[in-house]
Amino acid sequence: MSTLATRPSLASANTPVTKADLDWQSLSFGYTKTDYNVRYTFREGQWDRGVLTSDEYLPLHMACTCLHYGQECFEGLKAFENRRGEVVAFRPFENARRMVVSCRKILMQPPPEEMFIEAMERVVTANLRFVPPYGTGASLYIRPFVIGLGPQVGVKPAADYMFITFVSPVGPYFKTGFAPIDLIVEEAVDRAAPLGVGDVKVGGNYAAGMRASVNAKKKGFADALFLDAKHKRYVDESGPANFFAITRDGQYVTPASDSILPSITNKSIITLAEEMGLRPTRRPVDVEELADMTEAGCCGTAAIISPVGSITYRDRKFVYSKDGRPGPICTELYQRLRAIQLGDAPDKYGWMYLIHPKA
Repeated sequence: MSTLATRPSLASANTPVTKADLDWQSLSFGYTKTDYNVRYTFREGQWDRGVLTSDEYLPLHMACTCLHYGQECFEGLKAFENRRGEVVAFRPFENARRMVVSCRKILMQPPPEEMFIEAMERVVTANLRFVPPYGTGASLYIRPFVIGLGPQVGVKPAADYMFITFVSPVGPYFKTGFAPIDLIVEEAVDRAAPLGVGDVKVGGNYAAGMRASVNAKKKGFADALFLDAKHKRYVDESGPANFFAITRDGQYVTPASDSILPSITNKSIITLAEEMGLRPTRRPVDVEELADMTEAGCCGTAAIISPVGSITYRDRKFVYSKDGRPGPICTELYQRLRAIQLGDAPDKYGWMYLIHPKA
């Protein structure tokens, strides 16, 4: 774990609010204004040194490629205050590497990994008073993103880019917290296509799936569960997260698909599932198999793990929680991961990155 030698001063924070003034328990998963964000610009073949700013708005040319041709990608990770009072982030180098992959796939200039880490450290340190205290269940969400700035009318990549990172304190992604959610299988809308960009974190994937998510919520479900676009037979992922299920013979199964975003949380849970002897496997998961699973869940940075109580598929309903409680395997996986993130269990895999020592 490491920290940068030079850090911005908090003395210039633009409001007098302290941690004691903030109501951490009432936080939803939404945007809360903080003091600073950090911005780096790629122009004339190189990145600048970046600047901290309190401005929440961006000056954009009306013909920039991020607005017209979808040259935009983003990441999501979290910072926590652990039991020792340190501020730590969960596996940030994995996010940095994934952003490089996303940028390259849509022909953008990727920020170097060390710049990604520096930006995270700068913006979290400048907004320390917004890091929720240990024990509140809340966290500081970190949103790095890259956009194409250069004006283009023809369809081609921009020459200039901006890499921005902002933060926001957040509560649970789903209002129910760590309680079973209900999903509905979506067949009329495709989130991403094979050989497309479903395996990278670009905004277009979320825009494509938004109709399904909104319709699912109107029907009383937490979100939609997408099938693959080619066969309309295999489970891909839910709107905001990867999907996994537990078989009757004790396997942790998660879908294998070229149109699924590789989740850092899922990757971590697979490691923990191996510890528990669950024989994790990635393979195509036929939607009909859902009837035979004993537990199911959604996992990602925002939700961490959201146990699934039921999945509705056409005229059938597959129930995994009859008493309204999470299953034992989902519960143990969640508790193990959270214990590592919060410093309640040893970090033997080196997943946690120290941003700021105990004050």
